[in-house]
Amino acid sequence: MKIQKQLRETSQSLVYRFTKAVQKSGVLVEARKRRFTKRNKSENMERRAALVKVEKKKEFDKAKKLGKTINKK
Repeated sequence: MKIQKQLRETSQSLVYRFTKAVQKSGVLVEARKRRFTKRNKSENMERRAALVKVEKKKEFDKAKKLGKTINKK
C-alpha cells in the first residue's frame, strides 16, 4: 500500500486517507486475529505430554493410597 501526499493536501487529510486505506485493507484485523491464535502441537509433543500426564497420575494415585499429600504445580 503506497500513499503519497497529494498536491496542496494537508498532513491531517493525508493521515486520514492512510488510516482509511489501512482499515479497508483489513491488515490490522488480520494481525489482531493472528495475535491470539495458538499453534497446534506436533504429534510427538502431544504424545510426550500424554505420557507425562499418565506418569503424574500414577504418582498421585500412589501417594494418595499411602496417605501422602502432593502439591500440584
